Amino acid sequence: MTIEEHPPTQLLSLSPEKVLKAGTVVLKLSGIVKTFTGVRALTNVDLEVVAGEVHALVGENGAGKSTLMAVASGALEPNAGTVEIVGQLMTSASPDEARKLGLGIVRQDPALLPHLTVAENMAIGVGYALAGGFKRAPAWAQAHLDPWQMGIDARSRVEDLSVEQRFIVEIAKALALKPQVLILDEPTEHLSSDEVQRLFRRVREVVAGSAAVVYISHRIPEVKEISDRITVLRDGQVRGTFQAEDVDEQQIIELVIGRALETVFPPKGGESGAIRTEDRLKVDGLRGNHFHDISFAVKAGEIVGIAGVQGNGQAELIRALAGIEPASGEIHVTDRSVRLGSNAAAARAGIVYVPSDRHGEGVFMPLTVGENIVMKTLGSVSRAGIISEKRIAQVANEQINNLSIKTPSSRTAIASLSGGNQQKAVLARTLLAEPRVLLAEEPTQGVDAGARVDIYRILRDAADDGAAVVILSSDGVELEGLCDRVFIMSRGELIAELEGDKVTEAEIARAALTSTTMRQRAEASASRSGRFRSWLRGDHSPAAVLGVVILLLALVVGSSNGAYFSAFSLNNLLFLAAPLILIGAAQQIVVLGSGFDLSVGPLMGFLVVLASFFVIDGGNIVVGLGLMIAAALAVGFINGFLVTRFNLSPVVVTLAIALGLQGAFLMLRTTPGGIITTDVTDVVFARVGFVPVVTIVAVTVALLLEWALRRSRWGVELRAVGSRKDAAESLGINARRVQLLSYLFTSFLVMPTAVLLMAQIGIGDGRPSLPFTLSSITVIVLAGASIFGGRGSFIGIIAAGFLVAQILGIPAFLGLSGAWGYWLPGLITVGAAVLYAQLRRVRKTS
Repeated sequence: MTIEEHPPTQLLSLSPEKVLKAGTVVLKLSGIVKTFTGVRALTNVDLEVVAGEVHALVGENGAGKSTLMAVASGALEPNAGTVEIVGQLMTSASPDEARKLGLGIVRQDPALLPHLTVAENMAIGVGYALAGGFKRAPAWAQAHLDPWQMGIDARSRVEDLSVEQRFIVEIAKALALKPQVLILDEPTEHLSSDEVQRLFRRVREVVAGSAAVVYISHRIPEVKEISDRITVLRDGQVRGTFQAEDVDEQQIIELVIGRALETVFPPKGGESGAIRTEDRLKVDGLRGNHFHDISFAVKAGEIVGIAGVQGNGQAELIRALAGIEPASGEIHVTDRSVRLGSNAAAARAGIVYVPSDRHGEGVFMPLTVGENIVMKTLGSVSRAGIISEKRIAQVANEQINNLSIKTPSSRTAIASLSGGNQQKAVLARTLLAEPRVLLAEEPTQGVDAGARVDIYRILRDAADDGAAVVILSSDGVELEGLCDRVFIMSRGELIAELEGDKVTEAEIARAALTSTTMRQRAEASASRSGRFRSWLRGDHSPAAVLGVVILLLALVVGSSNGAYFSAFSLNNLLFLAAPLILIGAAQQIVVLGSGFDLSVGPLMGFLVVLASFFVIDGGNIVVGLGLMIAAALAVGFINGFLVTRFNLSPVVVTLAIALGLQGAFLMLRTTPGGIITTDVTDVVFARVGFVPVVTIVAVTVALLLEWALRRSRWGVELRAVGSRKDAAESLGINARRVQLLSYLFTSFLVMPTAVLLMAQIGIGDGRPSLPFTLSSITVIVLAGASIFGGRGSFIGIIAAGFLVAQILGIPAFLGLSGAWGYWLPGLITVGAAVLYAQLRRVRKTS
């Protein structure tokens, strides 16, 4: 079904709740000033956006567009100025308040949580009440996604989606709010031409409902096509607001960059005579993921473009040429064969790759501009392996000047630069490597008009110096102006070659569209194979794997020693699993929130010793248990407060607390003492048949936590913060509070584990608790949790707890030495980690 075929009621659902009169001011920014560490990003900016219009905001990278919209959306607090949304003053910098006042935003970097499902992301973004609650959220999300015809399953994880699908999720999420003001920040960078037109139809529907759209883009033709008015920002100041029909593209570009623009593209190699006779790059019969039978040659000094409808193998081809993706066939650089599937071999052959994902693969964010520039040529700035800071500065400053990189100095952190200047730094690094073959994937993606001109010159200069340049671009104008030849790809094949006068935007589009039948995107009703692969990447597959391992081990050990299946043996096994399940669940809670707790073992010991003064014959059991709970919560609060308030490493904080707790319990009892009363031990050792009651309790607790993780606001917010903290905060989630609560819950769960240990050892001794820290880590790794946060399963914790308990008992039944009690858990843990890593790399079927 096409967009036009949807019933009117579906289209009307995109309109805002409150219909405003056209011309009503719906977004008013007055006197906005914003500075960052002494740098003024915005200076007295005034902007008015009215209902019924698409208002474009254009400017170079670093001009202040995204900063201004971050202020408007409540993500940043201005140093001065006010924000009014639909006539109401925004009282504080709060994304949640901005949403309630009627503002929705689609960010250039989508605020999506990769480990959560699409439905969870959309429901968090609009509020679970609007999404119909946890149970109805998937169906609600699917209804908003289906009209985009992108094959997005609302139950899929965001991390499993393609880049363009993620942007559609972000756009659909914003539209679901039915905003009075919709901000679109570079919404088309990852969309095909068809998807751009689909977006434009939606934008017009929003405006027709008397809302307003603020459209931020570097693509001037799109700005002219969609906007009613255009405001130009330069150096953090408004340079004018114009009716779209009153200015042409050339005038807009000149206003943006502040100078006359005489030429955009440098002369082509065919015009300047730069193309040599020899083939620098030869590809023969290359096959790989989503492409096959690729053969072509590129001469030294030539720029060749690769084009086609998105998803037809172009990206996979250029990454295979760079040695990043596996392939078969032959690649030759200057008649030298290049080993396939090896980026190191490609680099040795002189192939240099400029990725499209600048932040993820292009720049090293923690490092300086100079360090980024020399990263591929460290040998030229070092002697005997020792880096020369002076030499780095010399080399980097030369490139900074040659490529017009706007940066205070070579020692400036590259993260502080605009996207265009970051890209120029990547190209500087590329040119220093003196490439024989330069591969550039979307080299001007997210780059402003002025920086584009500089990048085109850089690429042309590389070709003039003798490199064979291959560019993958979705911009037809860019390919027309820059390339000597253009190859068109369809369904993984090269189906057309354009050269000379045929290299035009119109011919490129015609060749791509007429040679390619309608591409079918993956549907939600994937094949059984696709569903199985999706399940393998899920959180619950490790539990099934562990279940098989438990069964196989039981059969092997049971066949060797019949006593293994006796009631006594099974009782011991199940009892031993209970504290492992609880301590694993405790560690998993804090890990899900992107934390870590090395104090769980020593805390158990401290609680055991503390209880040994009260939970004894003649003592006050209630007071003892109450003190255990209070002490556990106090430790959890201290851990969480130090980590969240001072942004300290959780490893450092909890290690320090662990050492303090060890010292405390050794001070309280220098030698074991305090016999635990049988009133407690009898309860702990109670059983139903051969099944210990405490094991039933531990499993029940884990199952309740699993339910809360998937079906409660606490669980979703915990996974959101662990998945991507900055995105969670931009969605209005209080990340500090969530992480603090995770440490409190973790320490609270340590308390019942300490009770089980106390009953087992029967005396106040903290030393037996120390191995439980490593045991908790072993359990969560076996359970398949990500130690970086965001994903995990308490069902997996149950299976892992039983497996570790089983492994610890195996040596005794097989007559092995006690050393195997350490070796087996280590071997199985490493094996499980490797297996899970491979499962999660399973590719989606197209």
